[in-house]
Amino acid sequence: MLLPPQMIQRASPHHDERPVAGDISLLVIHNISLPAGEFSRDPANSYVDALFCGTLDCQAQASFCDLQGLKVAAHCVIWRDGQIFQYVPFTRRAWHAGVSEFQGRARCNDFSIGIELEGSDNLPYTEQQYSSLLQLSRYLLQQFPAISPERIVGHCDIAPGRKTDPGPAFDWTRFLSAL
Repeated sequence: MLLPPQMIQRASPHHDERPVAGDISLLVIHNISLPAGEFSRDPANSYVDALFCGTLDCQAQASFCDLQGLKVAAHCVIWRDGQIFQYVPFTRRAWHAGVSEFQGRARCNDFSIGIELEGSDNLPYTEQQYSSLLQLSRYLLQQFPAISPERIVGHCDIAPGRKTDPGPAFDWTRFLSAL
């Protein structure tokens, strides 16, 4: 029995009950950085953390205007140094996927867990991030047996044309073969 990886708990208001409790069968990998392409030295005081906690000052950066009123959070963020922050309990529906579909089933938030990697589509992810992502993914595969390696996807796979993350910089072969 695998123990959960160490996770710092952060409270996001951006979640609710799943329509069917226990219906968790998909893991979605994302990336995020705010402002785009910039990474935080202090995750607990970052713009990403503020966005997920519902406290982002949208006047702080000109590029944040589009985020006004946005209610979004993944279950977890894995920062560049490998730290994992958990924003939403895995049994709750986090608001991470938006308009999405997987194998003919819409509304992926209903049945998925969302993991954000601090990063961008075209910059390599860190060794620490891959290590933490593997540890967290192995734990989730054990806890939610309906998730299999074939049911681990990128945001781009469930929202094609709308989303591109985790992008070409994410090494799917490395990640999936290490699982």
